[in-house]
Parts: sequence; C-alpha cells; structure tokens
Amino acid sequence: MTTIPAAGERLPARQVWPLMLALLTAVFAFQLNASMLAPALATMEVELNATTAEIGLTQTAFFTAAALFSLFMPRWGDLIGRRKVLVGMMVVTAVGSVVAALAPNVTVLFIGRVIQGVSGPTVALTSVMLRQAVREEKQFALLIGVLTSINGGIAGIDALLGGWLTASFGFRSVFWFIGAVAAIAAVSTRFGLGETRSEDIQPMDWKGVVPLVVAIGAILTALNEAGSLAAANWFMVVILLVIGAIALVTFWRFENASAHPLVSTDLLKQRRTWALLCTTTLTMTGIFAIMNGLVPNLAQDPVNGPGLSAGVVSWWTLTPYAIAGLIFGPVAGFIAGRIGYKMMLQIGIAGAILSVVFGLFVANNPTPVLLLVLSIAAGVTYAGIANIMLGSLGVVLAPKQNQGYLPGMNAGAFNLGAGISFTIIFAAATTFAGSGGGYHAGMLTGAVLLCGALATSFLIPRPETIPDTIAAEDAAAKKAAA
Repeated sequence: MTTIPAAGERLPARQVWPLMLALLTAVFAFQLNASMLAPALATMEVELNATTAEIGLTQTAFFTAAALFSLFMPRWGDLIGRRKVLVGMMVVTAVGSVVAALAPNVTVLFIGRVIQGVSGPTVALTSVMLRQAVREEKQFALLIGVLTSINGGIAGIDALLGGWLTASFGFRSVFWFIGAVAAIAAVSTRFGLGETRSEDIQPMDWKGVVPLVVAIGAILTALNEAGSLAAANWFMVVILLVIGAIALVTFWRFENASAHPLVSTDLLKQRRTWALLCTTTLTMTGIFAIMNGLVPNLAQDPVNGPGLSAGVVSWWTLTPYAIAGLIFGPVAGFIAGRIGYKMMLQIGIAGAILSVVFGLFVANNPTPVLLLVLSIAAGVTYAGIANIMLGSLGVVLAPKQNQGYLPGMNAGAFNLGAGISFTIIFAAATTFAGSGGGYHAGMLTGAVLLCGALATSFLIPRPETIPDTIAAEDAAAKKAAA
C-alpha cells in the first residue's frame, strides 16, 4: 500500500511499481471495454439475430454511459474515498460483463453494456489517485504519461485478442475475459492502493448531478442522431438539444443555490475550467473522426484510395496510430515535467495540425505507405502528446479540495468532442464528396478546428500560478525549503 509523500517529495521506486500496477490494471479493464469488442460486432449480430444498427446502439450505450458516469464519480470519490469508488466501479464492471456474456438477446446485451459504462471515469479517477500519491512534478508527469497512454488502445493487442477469442470461442468469451480482468482490477486496487479523500468533506450534490447528467446525455444522444445526416430524425435532434439547454440552465441555478455544489459556478467561470474544456472539445472535434473514420475510409476506398481490405486496413491506419501514442505517451510526460504541460500541449496540437495538413497531400496520393506515415504522425502528436496533456491538465489544474470535478468534466468534453467530430467532419466530407473531394473537405475542416484548439490553449493557466492547486502548494513548499 502506498504511503502518501510530503509536498514535493519523490515517491520511492519500491512504491511506484505496485502503485502503477494497480492503477494500470484498472485502466486495462476500462480500455478492454472500449476497444476489444470491435472484431466481435459482426459475430454478435449473427449469434444474437440482431441488426447492425442494434449492435451499434449497444456500443453507443456503453460510451454514453461512460461519459455520464465520468461527470460525477470522480467527485464522489473525493468525498467518500477514491479507492472505495474505484473498487466499486471495477466490481460493477465485472457484473456488467457477466450480464453481457449471458445475454440471450440484444436487449440484455444493451443493459450489460450500460452497466459496464460505470468504468468510464477510470482514467480520470486513477489520474487523481496518482496525483495524490506522487507529489514530485517530474515524476508525476512521467507516470501520468504512462498511465494515460493506455487510453488510446493497448497497441492494438486488445483488438487482436478480441478477434482471436471471438473466432475461437464466440463473442461471449470476450465479455468473460473483460469480466475477469475487471475482477482482478478490483482486487489489485483494493489491496494495492491507499485510501484518499478530500480534506473538506461535505454531502454529495446529487441534486446538481441529475440535471448535469440529463443535459450531457441529451446533447450526446442528439449528436449521435445528427451523425446519421440525411437519415437522422432532425426533429428529435432539436428536441434533445432543447432539453439539454434547459437542463444546463437548471444545473447552473442549482449550483448557485447549493451550499455544497458538485462544482461551484465560480470554478466554472474560471479560465482553468472553460479554457481547458473548450480546448479539449475543439481538439477532439478536429481530429477524432479523421483518424477513426475518414482515414480508414480513404484506405478502403477502391476509387479514391488504395482499396485496402477490411482485414488489413487497421494494420496501416489504426494500429500504428495506437502504437505511436502508446510509445510516445511516457516520452511526452517526461518532457512535460521539464517544460510544462501547457507548452507540451501546444506542441502536440501544432503537430496534429501539421499531420492533418499532411493528410490533404495524402488524399491526393493515398498509398498505403503514406497512410501509414500519416497515422504514425497523428499518433505521436495527438494520441501521444495532446491527448496525454489534456488529461494531465485536468488533474493538475483542479483545486486541492475538489480534485475530481475537472477530470470528470474534462472526460465529458472528450466524449462530447468525439460526438461532434463525427457530425461535423462527416458532414463536410459528405457535402463535398464528389471526385474524392470529401476527404479534403473533412481534413480541412479538422485543421481549422485544431487551429481553434491551439488558440484556446493559450488561455489555459499554468497549474503553479493558481494558489489552490497541489502544484502551487508544492512549489511554495520547495521555495520555503530553499
């Protein structure tokens, strides 16, 4: 069990290894839910006698639930104990996996995926727990780079294992495997981590949680529907957006009136909150659908692209993208510990802009090798740098007495940006689809959005300049000691 060090004190290596093992096991349990099922979707359709849309809806259910749980679970951990909440999340995830593995039809599968969605805040919560255990900035920056680099996929191994399990034992074996990992994570986090909570204990603001969850849930559902473009029910989209807007106003009023708000409106008005959330949303909107939709589509396009088969396209696009992010994440953390998270973030976003601009050239001559270069470049700059720094800033910018609110809301911004990305990028691509121009339009739109993200990143304050952060406390302690 980890002993929390004093301000600015480096955590001994003998404590780092068990700490990281416990945290990484929990992150693995979440990541497998997010990425391991991709090769099993077609088999699930056949074995459950379901349509592609129905199976796709179960995936949407998981990611939407993950986003909604992320809004409040980290804050709940602040108040009742972070280890207690994380262990509970892993147990519930294991239960959801069993429900999904035993599902006789797509309805029960849907319920199982919603239950598994409780694992959504895992990366945010484990990052906060790492911040509590590791107080020396350079050491923390390196370790959070390692921890969050897994969030982009386990170097493609998760998808390959999912494919092998499905082919050998059926799709249910994938859920049994995920459930086993979640159970192991529950044990490792219970006995491998120390308990921490906020020093300022107060009741949980469930009254504020409800309208916030309704607001983000309605907006995400509206964005998912809008992503269908011509096939979308636009009346439902408008209704959901109105419900979301009303719920957000209600949330703001509740927080103004609450003696113990989920997040005070004063914090929401501060640059550390809105500037970071804007930057995260714009960054995700600008690149997520490009790398997870547009580039694989271009690679498989027999007219405007090289026409790669579905069996090999991931090896040229998604797998190298994930591997590059996984490898470079710890490097980015190491460098950020020396030059600062904000500067490293800006380097990452600027590199992502250049990668997307390079994508415009690739769209003119989309050979497999150039698609590989594009995927690696985006993997390093976005997945390996920008994504890591955005998550890290959510932790280090949060006030010491409310560590969970900003990582949780930032997780919501990641999901919101991903939803908007498929709507905007694919709308641009569809509008200019003639003669392959859709790929150029989508990438150009992404580059413009990333430029907006780079601009808003300059408004994010440095953590050590905000008096109530752990970084400022540690900087003051170091100065006093000197």
